[in-house]
Amino acid sequence: MKKNTIWVVLILILVAILGFNLKDKILKNDSSTDVESEKPQVVTSLYPIYFFASQIAGDKAEVTNVTPSGAEPHDYEPTIQDIVNFEKSDLLILNGGGLELWGDNMKQNLNDKKVIIVTASDGIANKQAEEKGETIQDPHVWLSPQLAKKEVVNILAGFIKADPNNKETYEKNADALKVKLDELDVQYKEGLNNCTQKNIVTSHTAFGYLATTYGFDQVPISGLSPDEEPSARQLIDLAEFAKQNNIKYIFFETLVSPKLSNTLANEIGAQTLVLDPIEGVSEKDIEQGKNYFSIMRDNLNNLRTALECQ
Repeated sequence: MKKNTIWVVLILILVAILGFNLKDKILKNDSSTDVESEKPQVVTSLYPIYFFASQIAGDKAEVTNVTPSGAEPHDYEPTIQDIVNFEKSDLLILNGGGLELWGDNMKQNLNDKKVIIVTASDGIANKQAEEKGETIQDPHVWLSPQLAKKEVVNILAGFIKADPNNKETYEKNADALKVKLDELDVQYKEGLNNCTQKNIVTSHTAFGYLATTYGFDQVPISGLSPDEEPSARQLIDLAEFAKQNNIKYIFFETLVSPKLSNTLANEIGAQTLVLDPIEGVSEKDIEQGKNYFSIMRDNLNNLRTALECQ
């Protein structure tokens, strides 16, 4: 009887210890979850906006990008899970300018939610182009470092509105990012200052802002959307233009087929080079440590080659 009593007491003590440890573990998990959830949840629509937002956020906010790595954002349609993430977010950052075909509908759907929506290109995107008989806005403002700085200002305003307690940190991070963009701007100005060629042939109409900023002309194979294919007549005219203007390089992109660029290059006896609109970055490039700035510098090197810069 005495032994049984001792065993009962030991079991009760063991249960009490286990119960205390379990409760402590649960409380710790709850606490860590609360800390995690206190960070503002930020969702962006494509890579360059994601990169700028991540630089501004630092460790004060969680930033995710809706367009998968290596996907073409012109064609991407949000999944049901993406829409759920939009609704749960504190801040949704779009590029705008017609790039996100789903953007306007999403703004309406989130109208009654407590989600702050920022369109980074507001007041910046002012170029237009003809496509399929229609005049549409060119959204590729991030390819000009000067205009990218203005996008950073718009994105910063969204962060401050969503999380005013960390205003100083966001401003400090944004200032550091703008300094890097100023440095990139200087590199482009100096690198493209003395060039004998003034025309480039690109796979699609993505480089208008970049060309205007640094004084050269883009002649695109296709329109603002990479999937818009030119007619046979347009290709013939483009080949003739390239021959007359002594074009030695035809640019292609990483996220779309280089078929048209290769065909044109073969037709006129030119070579091909990459000019990346940075609409998305592949997993391989991410693993290699590439980002907006490194790709922009690669673009500059290839532009210097094609434009025959000294």
